[in-house]
Amino acid sequence: MMIDRIDKEHRSWNMSQIRSKNTKPEIAVRKTLHRLGYRFRLHCSELPGTPDIVLPRYKTVVFVHGCYWHRHQGCKYAYLPKSRESFWAHKFKGNVARDIQHQAELMKMGWNVGIIWECEIEDESILHDRINRIFANAPIG
Repeated sequence: MMIDRIDKEHRSWNMSQIRSKNTKPEIAVRKTLHRLGYRFRLHCSELPGTPDIVLPRYKTVVFVHGCYWHRHQGCKYAYLPKSRESFWAHKFKGNVARDIQHQAELMKMGWNVGIIWECEIEDESILHDRINRIFANAPIG
């Protein structure tokens, strides 16, 4: 087992600084959507999973997922920490299961669900392609 180089209090402080709303990737997606002419609501707590971006006109929600926390398959950012491996494996498994549950609930309610991964934001053409694929199936209301 590898020993953590940071004491428990500092590690706790580091973890507390990780945002769940208004992250840099989320803001980048919102700016791109706005530039493309989409108008949206943010963090709608009435919907399962509190989607990051809600576009009621298109009956579409968008989650901007961090590759590390939500386990983007095959992504270099979705690595497993070297310390407390069983804890992290359990934590990540719970995150993925919760994501799947929220997506299923939203689809059952008639919402089009899109996920944009943190690594897809790095390249603007990939981000535009991802947005186009999300809205290809979206009904206009």
